[in-house]
Amino acid sequence: MAGPTGERPAAAEIPALDALRGYRAYGRRWVFLLVLSLLSCSNAMLWLSFAPVADTIAQHFRLSTEQINWLSLVYLVASIPSGLVAIWVLDSVGLRWATILCAWLNFAGSALRALPYVAAEAPDPFAFLMGGQSLCALAQTLVIFSPAKLAALWFPEHQRATANMIGTMSNPLGILVANLLSPALVKEEQDIPIMLARNRAYVVLAVSFGGGIGVFSSFSALLEQILCVKGYSNEFAGLCGALFIVFGILGALALGLYVDRTKRFTEAVKVGFCLTSVVCVAFALVSQLRGQMLALAAICSLLGLFGFSVAPVATELAVECSFPVGEGAAAGLVFVLGQAEGMLIMLLLTALTVRRAEPSFSTCQRGLDILDWRVSLLLMAGLCTLFSLCLVLFFDTPYRRLQAEAGTSPSTPGDGCRAAVDHTPLPAERP
Repeated sequence: MAGPTGERPAAAEIPALDALRGYRAYGRRWVFLLVLSLLSCSNAMLWLSFAPVADTIAQHFRLSTEQINWLSLVYLVASIPSGLVAIWVLDSVGLRWATILCAWLNFAGSALRALPYVAAEAPDPFAFLMGGQSLCALAQTLVIFSPAKLAALWFPEHQRATANMIGTMSNPLGILVANLLSPALVKEEQDIPIMLARNRAYVVLAVSFGGGIGVFSSFSALLEQILCVKGYSNEFAGLCGALFIVFGILGALALGLYVDRTKRFTEAVKVGFCLTSVVCVAFALVSQLRGQMLALAAICSLLGLFGFSVAPVATELAVECSFPVGEGAAAGLVFVLGQAEGMLIMLLLTALTVRRAEPSFSTCQRGLDILDWRVSLLLMAGLCTLFSLCLVLFFDTPYRRLQAEAGTSPSTPGDGCRAAVDHTPLPAERP
């Protein structure tokens, strides 16, 4: 590639040399992406494999609930120092060795975790479990930071976002698998299978609330791109996003206090969803108009107030509906489903946009495509309305956990959230 020894290429030859040095995309890049995705998925499974069956694991190994919680919390604690190390490893040592190190940490941690099961007479099972979890936790940051590096090094420009998305979304997929497999593989002593898929009320709530999470995720990610087409500045788009979060937090605080006093979980969620649908339709219409800064700011505030504030109440409702399933599995699965729905909704919304000639009033940055979001916004409003209708029409459940704690039977006529196994009473309140 270089010229004769001791000679420097002339200035005219530099563009040609740069062209010859262009990167080549190899087909095996997809194999590497698959390996990294499987590592990320397995690491997430190891993280939360104990959480959905915490009480059973604690009883089997004679551990306290605090010890079981630390098996998950160690991932968060270890991510702080290991995150800095992972950055150095990826930038200085390279992606290949970072992936190999992550795989060995995953393997060693899994083997160490398995010792208390294989050796029934292990002197201190918690030490083996915590040691294994700690090794897996060290691998977490390596595998989470790697998709962006892999996409930049191995994929051409038009495939980087897709590769990054596949590698990143494999981590919540592992959380989903852990929440489904752990309860199915670890049985209660009463042999009550945890079958959330048979719980009609939980399925309705999970799909509706998960769809709401997906709509809000798409709204937050695409807000600036939607508003700049109509001449609104990035600063105003940031203000609208901030108002959405601030009013959502205030609304969640007020609604949480109200629900704690009245226990009207279902009513609060249904009313919140309906009001959110109305505001979402208003945003789809007003965002296509120019010079409506005050109206858009008010709409984004109301969208957070009615929609964002419903999240903690809906999470509690998921736990009440699915009792005696563990709280981590009931709430976590809803959010994982929401992330999956959000990915699909965002892809659908961006696919329905149409390129248009740049209008004179557009504030979108140069180099970005000017898109027409009219159809996409109407679809977003329609999906929000559809999720609300499904929740209002088909969701009905007794508060099973509250009834169990009060010592009453949760079985009521027309119960939309049936017990996991017929003729098996729910556990009474523990002393």
